[in-house]
Amino acid sequence: MRPTTTAKTREGTVQRRTVATIANFFFPGLGYLIAGIKQTLAVLWLIGVIGLTIVEFGIRESEPTLYWMMFASVLLMNVAFAVDVYRSLEPATADVA
Repeated sequence: MRPTTTAKTREGTVQRRTVATIANFFFPGLGYLIAGIKQTLAVLWLIGVIGLTIVEFGIRESEPTLYWMMFASVLLMNVAFAVDVYRSLEPATADVA
């Protein structure tokens, strides 16, 4: 039996949601671009992430205590970005009558 168009669409949505979530975790903003939402914000976040990464690697040896604090903060922010794009792409629930 071949999958219906609705099943294909649902599968594509789940894949896009998964890819966008993973992308937003590793590169905050990229997941929004993949999802097609918050595009202006996404570009600004990506630019900010590049700058933050440069700073983070710049202080690793000179300020090891601050590095780990910054690492933990960035990790927490990345989780928040991943959760946000995941929830933003939550599939609509169909009313079953």
